[in-house]
Amino acid sequence: MSAINKVVLAYSGGLDTSVILKWLQDTYKCEIVTFTADIGQGEEVSPARAKAKQMGVKEIFIDDLREEFVRDFVFPMFRANAIYEGEYLLGTSIARPLIAKRQIEIARKTGADAVSHGATGKGNDQVRFELGYYALEPGIRVIAPWREWDLTSRETLLKYAEKHGIPVEMKKKTGSPYSMDANLLHISYEGRMLEDPAREPEESMWRWTVSPEKAPDRAEYIELEYRKGDIVAINGKKLSPAKVLEKLNQMGGKHGIGRLDLVENRYVGMKSRGCYETPGGTIMLRAHRAIESITLDREVAHLKDDLMPRYASLIYNGYWWSPERKMLQTMIDASQGNVNGNVRLKLYKGNVIVVGRDSKRDSLFDPRIATFEDDAGAYNQMDAAGFIKLNALRMRIAANLKRKRK
Repeated sequence: MSAINKVVLAYSGGLDTSVILKWLQDTYKCEIVTFTADIGQGEEVSPARAKAKQMGVKEIFIDDLREEFVRDFVFPMFRANAIYEGEYLLGTSIARPLIAKRQIEIARKTGADAVSHGATGKGNDQVRFELGYYALEPGIRVIAPWREWDLTSRETLLKYAEKHGIPVEMKKKTGSPYSMDANLLHISYEGRMLEDPAREPEESMWRWTVSPEKAPDRAEYIELEYRKGDIVAINGKKLSPAKVLEKLNQMGGKHGIGRLDLVENRYVGMKSRGCYETPGGTIMLRAHRAIESITLDREVAHLKDDLMPRYASLIYNGYWWSPERKMLQTMIDASQGNVNGNVRLKLYKGNVIVVGRDSKRDSLFDPRIATFEDDAGAYNQMDAAGFIKLNALRMRIAANLKRKRK
């Protein structure tokens, strides 16, 4: 293997990536470029610049990717109503392809011959990052320190940081006991007490949502406007994609919406327990299905539901940039041309309740046909007899054969 001259490191400035930065400098004797993505994690990203400078980094990228994240990744995923294993809204999974994309762009711009990330050798993120790297830049070198070094725990990382004078906050055990990942779509919690799936999470763990018990006693009504499957306005106010999600997070969090305690099947083979807060995404999923219920053809809607688990698994497993995901996305996006209109929701103590949906131009709901009152000949009920007999034919044949055998 040829020597590595320059590496682009996905850098947060936290414990793991701060140690990785120094380890890369010492192990590979190469120049390091740091890249910090602001995807709405809710923490100040500018300190990462000062920390990187302190470690001798000359090329530092800090990019605000919030709008791109929601517009080009979150919204397309929600057009598919994607949900993994019936519960998980893919908050971590959907952020990785964007980070990988930008990292490769920076590698090209700076002439770097390698990229590096802080994902461990046990998790899904190593797969997601690296599948993205290779899909976008087939010849790129990848350095995954957790698969190479002998630093195997938080305690050993802290000792390394102390030994090498690496500036890291919360060196003592007074910080959060959880491994957390946050972006505009969600915040996740793993590790420590959550590694026992029988234990209930501490109430103090949750950061974005109040408990349903402490949520307001009065429901809040909101109206979402859809255009081609995407939310474009809340309560009549036009908003950008990122602002839509920010607003829904605030509203959902206030009412205790979007908490999830899940044991999931990781792509690498193990089961893992994680807790998630996805208030805005929980509202979005319920509302999108509501507007589709009146604007999508039955067979189109059912086909989407058939394909959704496969689509969700592709995202969970890191195949955002794969040809099969792109093919499915083309089909999904084509289905959204008439998904226009408004959905009215009631938010109350952890619940998202659909109370109305309307599409002036694209609704397939015909009250003249659906009515229980006189439909003035819009629907001939006698037609149903032949329909039922034809659909029952195979079952009648089987029943007659069974009778003959007896």
